[in-house]
Amino acid sequence: PLFICNREGGRPSEEGAAEYFNRAIEVCKRAGFREILARGDTAFSQTRYLDDWDADGVRFIFGYAGYKNVVSLANELDEADWKPLARKAKYEAKGDARARPANAKQAVVEKNGYKDIVLLGEEVSEFPYQPTKCAQPYRMVVVRKEIEICKYGEPLFREYRYLFYISNETKMTATEVVLSANKRCAQEKLIGELKEGVRSLRAPLDNLESNWAWMVMSSLAWSLKAWMGLLLPTKGRWRERHVADRNRIIGMGFRTFVEQMIRMPVQIITSGRKAIVRLLSWDRGWRLFLRCVDFFEGQALC
Repeated sequence: PLFICNREGGRPSEEGAAEYFNRAIEVCKRAGFREILARGDTAFSQTRYLDDWDADGVRFIFGYAGYKNVVSLANELDEADWKPLARKAKYEAKGDARARPANAKQAVVEKNGYKDIVLLGEEVSEFPYQPTKCAQPYRMVVVRKEIEICKYGEPLFREYRYLFYISNETKMTATEVVLSANKRCAQEKLIGELKEGVRSLRAPLDNLESNWAWMVMSSLAWSLKAWMGLLLPTKGRWRERHVADRNRIIGMGFRTFVEQMIRMPVQIITSGRKAIVRLLSWDRGWRLFLRCVDFFEGQALC
């Protein structure tokens, strides 16, 4: 996380978001990043700032609310403009296929006559759209979901529902824009680690400012884990393995990191003017730890 703001619980999440976007963009520029991509859900598509970000070379993909005018434009698209939205499989079984267990939840839904929404298919298209507060049009990528409403296991009717994304991205296809926007949900894992892992968001003190300081300090400590992975070199003969090591450290959860990188059973032996640290057991994660030690020790000597 680049910034953390602690506010009263009743404040809307998008309040002041543009200011923090601008500050985050400046931080990334000072750090030397040449490409910056801003993403957010429908609450963060603050259209009066889009022209400035576009002029500054910042790419953005924001969810957009389904207002009546954009829904009308989507309905006016020809059927030939719609393409199937191909998503990657969530999981690929490595072993033999097993029989799926009976869906007990679905049986309860049908028995009690609850309304059941079944997704039949997804299609994607796009059209140019200029928001009222913008001086130029941008890409409006739209996902059309065909759903079927069922009750007591019997279909009642079908309808279309739309999801909209506004973007200035020119290199991605419409499908890639949608998939990129969906990757924003990976931030939920980061928030979960800050809340349940390092307990940065637990607010243990009695006022906003003190809790804010607690959040910043603990999140900075957790960020060191990510930087440790990002700084590891990935060149050379074993590049594929090193890239996998970097990604593993970056995506490592708090509890796993503590067990594999901190709580290491060792024996410390002092002999003469040197100390010997002897590992009492071996775990695959410790190879990453020793590689980090070698790299950062070399950096310190330089």
